[in-house]
Amino acid sequence: MNKRDRILDAAAELIVENGLQCSMAAIAVRAGVATGSLYNYFPSKKALVLGVYVRVGEEMATAMMVEHQNSVDFGTRVRRYIADYIDFILEGPERARLFEYLDNSPELSRADIAATFAGFLDYTRALFEGAQKAGVVREGQSYLLASFVRGAIRHAIKRRRLDPRPISRAEVDQIADMCWQAVALRA
Repeated sequence: MNKRDRILDAAAELIVENGLQCSMAAIAVRAGVATGSLYNYFPSKKALVLGVYVRVGEEMATAMMVEHQNSVDFGTRVRRYIADYIDFILEGPERARLFEYLDNSPELSRADIAATFAGFLDYTRALFEGAQKAGVVREGQSYLLASFVRGAIRHAIKRRRLDPRPISRAEVDQIADMCWQAVALRA
């Protein structure tokens, strides 16, 4: 793993463990680099926090932005989006906590957040608007529908993790079904 990735990994771990008050020196120690080297890659803590956020955004886009053949109906596409997001959050147990810290970081501006997720949000908007036009998803602002789904998933999994037992397939299916039922168009 290269030095930059080690720094980003260390920063993500320490943000989850200690919040945003973790020091640049502690991040350097965790990454196994000199503090001066850290500043060669990230000139400020804000730049480092943004780097962590951008990387998580890229990981999410890779996991979620699935190209579907035209023959796949929009109901299936939205259910796949829901399932993929559940898998994305479950795959990295600390991801939901990292998102919470970063989404509420004074280090990140709205412009930083918008730029980080622009491609993903365009994909999501097109997916939900296509599903609305196809008559499978309820009317409303597509970004609100998608944000509701992702927020519900993160929060449900966060609360479920208070139970030390592994999450069951039935629980995952229940979360997915509740999210689908929340956005599906009722005839």
